[in-house]
Amino acid sequence: MKIGALARETGVSVRLLRYYEEQGLLGSERTPGGQRVYGPDAPAVVRRIRALLDAGLPTRVIAEVLDCVCGSEAEIEPCLSPLLVARLDAIDGQIHDLQGARSSLAALVAATEGRQLATAD
Repeated sequence: MKIGALARETGVSVRLLRYYEEQGLLGSERTPGGQRVYGPDAPAVVRRIRALLDAGLPTRVIAEVLDCVCGSEAEIEPCLSPLLVARLDAIDGQIHDLQGARSSLAALVAATEGRQLATAD
């Protein structure tokens, strides 16, 4: 399967497919003319990559764990569970920090708007 066909089948741009290959996530062979040719499993691999990216994993981590994905893009080997739980905890921490920052910013906005209303009267 050539890169254009893979892009059409997966809905992933040719540019991203090249990036996945550069990152060691996706393999291809080259024709004598230098064109990339992907194996029949490439669409499933791309869907797995997308699922892991959607879950917030960076490509360097995906490169380490991609072989542990089994079956569909949502099925993983149990040995990956600690990594995914740690990532989930990190995201929860980021959400907590963002909620605190949002509350502080909202208070500043409210105080600023209150001062603006007081000086307008």
